[in-house]
Amino acid sequence: MNAQQPVMPDSADAAMAVRPGEQAEIELKLLAPQSLLETLSEMPVIVQHARNRGVVRRLETVYYDTPEGALFQHGMSLRVRRSGKHFVQTLKLRPDIGRPLARRQWETPVDGMTPDLARLPAAEIGDPVTTLAPDALVPAFSTRVRRHVRQVDLPDASVEIAFDIGTIEAGTRREDLSEIEFELKSGNTAALFDLGTQLLDAAPLQVGTQSKAERGYALAFDIVPLAANATPVNITVEHAVDDVIALLGGACWHHLLSNHAVAKQGSAPEGVHQMRIALRRLRTICVLFRRKIPSPAFDAINGEARWLMRQLGQARDWDVFATVIASRIAPTTPEVDFSLLREAIEQQRLSSYGRLQAVLDDPRYSRFLLSLGHWVERRSWRNDIDSDALAVLSQPIPVLANKILARLQRKALKRGAHFRQLDIAAQHSLRIELKKLRYAAEFFLPLYAGHAPAKRYVAHLAGLQKSLGRVCDIASIRRLLASVRQDDQPALHLAIGTVIGWQARDEMAAAKTLRKRWRRFKATPAFWSR
Repeated sequence: MNAQQPVMPDSADAAMAVRPGEQAEIELKLLAPQSLLETLSEMPVIVQHARNRGVVRRLETVYYDTPEGALFQHGMSLRVRRSGKHFVQTLKLRPDIGRPLARRQWETPVDGMTPDLARLPAAEIGDPVTTLAPDALVPAFSTRVRRHVRQVDLPDASVEIAFDIGTIEAGTRREDLSEIEFELKSGNTAALFDLGTQLLDAAPLQVGTQSKAERGYALAFDIVPLAANATPVNITVEHAVDDVIALLGGACWHHLLSNHAVAKQGSAPEGVHQMRIALRRLRTICVLFRRKIPSPAFDAINGEARWLMRQLGQARDWDVFATVIASRIAPTTPEVDFSLLREAIEQQRLSSYGRLQAVLDDPRYSRFLLSLGHWVERRSWRNDIDSDALAVLSQPIPVLANKILARLQRKALKRGAHFRQLDIAAQHSLRIELKKLRYAAEFFLPLYAGHAPAKRYVAHLAGLQKSLGRVCDIASIRRLLASVRQDDQPALHLAIGTVIGWQARDEMAAAKTLRKRWRRFKATPAFWSR
């Protein structure tokens, strides 16, 4: 390794700080057709590195919670699993931000299929475990699984691969499960993605973004997954550039995975919206750093992220249209019947979600998720760069952060020159530059936490971006209206005419607000120069 290249710690050891009595489970899940599991278990990459033929176990698991779901509400799951004559209870937490494969967990043996909270370190785990009475827990759902386990020893990792076939059961409800779990026992987390990609080459697999517990809660209690916002990353002045890229990239990957189930089910428009935000933030990372670190890996990730954003775009546009009608236009014009227009919009929206389902089931999407995880864990941006770029990676982040923010602000101000004369296309270009600047400012905000102007700058920038987004939505709705079939239905014509008139009024109001916010932003001093 080049002496100037930063040394990446072993990712299994660096995944999280583990306290005594606590375990860190690092696991990647792939969903697979049941008919292919046996074939996949004999893939050359597995056979060549497996210690033996493996073992087959019959696992019976019961998940417990209070009747009110106290554990679930605190991001916990508690199970008791029987394998042969042995019983083990396991309490797991949701993954930490930026480490979607890693879960903290505590395991202890128990005497039977009933949990024993007294055997868990309640004070270490925290509420609600510390306050639960021994008889507060009841069975919530169960799983029955035939598991074929093989231990694989790779050059840089030891991985346990479990091929699971079975069911999730909650009362009279049942759901089949067929999946492959890669659990890292030691070594580099990137090995999980290497294995996953090689199996994806042989079969139409999908990355599993929900645990058995999450699927069980959905089955038992009709719990609909909720969209998740981006979470700030705690960057410090001591972090090197290389570490910052890994932290930010991992957070974007976590953000993307956290909203996959919501988008796939179409249960809430926010799921698609948050996936698009995750991808925009990821693309911004690529743009921010590739100037000083011209690695082809940035271009590869950016290209696939752009492709996925486009696939999500149509569903997002129809979601926005439906929301504007329901929350803004219809309540202000109760005398107009919007039912036919709403029906036409909903047909288009459902059709766009149908196409999106096909994209999320496409191996190309799963390959992107795996390549993104691999990109983060292997820190692939180090590849094919010269010594100057490697030196940049080893530098503390503050100097480069100042340069990045200054450059992005100059570009945004240049795009916004002669602001009053900007047409829709020019405003859209300005909006893109402002998004890059806003995400960069949010990424680096922890570095300037002591400066009061920092949050004010980001707030003004967010307000300006919101106003530009409103103008963009108006143009998008105008385009979508043109695709709505206007048969000889007076009520539909009236509803469309009302939307057009409302938009014309809203466009004038938005333009006034936009000019005001642009002036405010231009007058806001740059916080990073202080």
